[in-house]
Amino acid sequence: MSNTKKSRLPFFQLEKPDLSKLDKSLVFDKLDKSVDEFTQFLQRSNESPYLYWDRFKYKEAPPNFTTEESWFLIRQFRTFVSRKTPIRTEKEENFRWVRLPHVDEFLHKIDISSGGQILATMDSLSETNKQKFLSRGILEEAIASSQLEGAHTTRQAAKDMIVERREPRNSDEQMILNNYNTIIRIDEDFKNQPLSETLLFELHKLLTEKTELPIEKQGQYRKDSDGIVVQGQIGSEEYITYVPPKENFFKVEIKKLIDYANDKDNDTFLHPIIKAIFLHFWFGYLHPFPDGNGRLARALFYWYLIRKGYWTFMYLPISMIIKRAPVQYAMAYIYSEQDSNDITYFFDFHLRKIMQALRDFNEYVGKKISENKEIDRIVSKSIPLIDRQKYLIHHLISENNTYTTITSHATLNSISRQTAAKDIKKLEGEGLIEGRREGKYIRYKATEKLLTMAANN
Repeated sequence: MSNTKKSRLPFFQLEKPDLSKLDKSLVFDKLDKSVDEFTQFLQRSNESPYLYWDRFKYKEAPPNFTTEESWFLIRQFRTFVSRKTPIRTEKEENFRWVRLPHVDEFLHKIDISSGGQILATMDSLSETNKQKFLSRGILEEAIASSQLEGAHTTRQAAKDMIVERREPRNSDEQMILNNYNTIIRIDEDFKNQPLSETLLFELHKLLTEKTELPIEKQGQYRKDSDGIVVQGQIGSEEYITYVPPKENFFKVEIKKLIDYANDKDNDTFLHPIIKAIFLHFWFGYLHPFPDGNGRLARALFYWYLIRKGYWTFMYLPISMIIKRAPVQYAMAYIYSEQDSNDITYFFDFHLRKIMQALRDFNEYVGKKISENKEIDRIVSKSIPLIDRQKYLIHHLISENNTYTTITSHATLNSISRQTAAKDIKKLEGEGLIEGRREGKYIRYKATEKLLTMAANN
C-alpha cells in the first residue's frame, strides 16, 4: 500500500452480510436452546486467526443456525466483551479490542523467548556472533519495511548497497538506506529519549531525506490540501483503501498518542507488546505525514519495546515476516477500520507475526551454530579461526560466485576496517581466500583449496 494524492480509483469496501432481515428475537431464542453448543462454536471462531465475514462465511454454522445468524451472534459477543482503547475516530468513536483466549499464552511465550531463552542463547555465543545477529536483524528490517512501502529493489541489491557503503542509485535504495540509518539511531540514541513531536519530526526527516518527497515536506505534518490517500491492490483491482483523518483532528490526537507512548495515560497496566502494537496501528491510522507513515509506525513499535527493556526485538526483523503476507497486513488495517472499529484484527495479525519472527530467529541461530561446527570440521582442525572468519568462509563456499570485501565484512560485523582487514588477511594467508581487483573494489572469493576441502568433507 502506498500514499498518493486523491485519484479516481474506487474506494474499497468490505463485503458485509445483510442482517437487516434477521428476526433478532428468534435468533436469541435459538441461542437459549443451544447455549453449550454455540459456546463451543464461539470459542473456535475467536481463535487465531481472528476472522472477518469474508472468511467466516465459509465456516460450517452450528445446527439450526444460518451463517448470517451465527455472524450476528459472534458480532454481539465481540462487542459485549471488547475493551476500549484510547484510539479514536473523527466520529469520536473509540477503537475496541477483544482479549482473545490465546493472547496471554502468546505473550507469555514471547516474554520467555525474547527474555530467558534468547538471553541464554546469546550468553552461549561470542560477542562476534551477537553483533552479527544484531546487524542481520537491523539490515533485514530496514529492507523489508521499505519494500512494504513500495521500494522496488531486490533484497540482495539493497544488502550489497548497505554493506558496501555505496551511494544509493535511486530513491528506492535511498529509502532503504534511510530506514537502516533510522533503526541504528533508535538503537544508539532515540531509545533514551521520550517521544515528542520534535522526535517524530526528526525521525521523519531521517526516513525521507533525499527521497522524492520535497525537502520542505520532510519533518512536516501533511495538510488537508495535500489530498493524501492510501491506495493498493486488493485481488486483481487497484483501490483507494484509506482516507486519513483531517489535520485538525490528527494534530490533537497525535498529542494523545505521544502521552500514551510515554506511559502518561491513566489506564491500568497494559502489556508492553500490546501497547507497542496499538502504537503501530494508531500512528498508521492518524497518518500524520505526507509520506513514510508505515515505516515510522513500525519504527515506533521497535522504539517503544526497546525502551521497555525488550532489547532482543532488535534481533527480530518482523517486517520481513509481514512482507510475506502484505495483503493480509493491509487487510488487518481495513478490517479494523471498517468492522465496528475492532482493532483485534490488527492486533491478532501482528501478534502472530511476532511469534513467527521468534521461531525464525531460533531456527536461524541453530543454523548458524551448525554452520560453525561444519567449518570446524572442514578447516579448523589445523587452522584456528574466530567466529567471524568461520561465518565468512561458510558464506563463500555455500553460494556460487559470491564474494566479500573489507567494507562489507566490516559493516556486517560492526567492526572497524582495520579489524576486517586483519580477518581477511588471516584467511588469505592460509590460502583459503584470494582477492582480485574489480573496479574500485578488491573482492575476495574462496580459493580452489578451500572449495576442495569443502567438497571432501
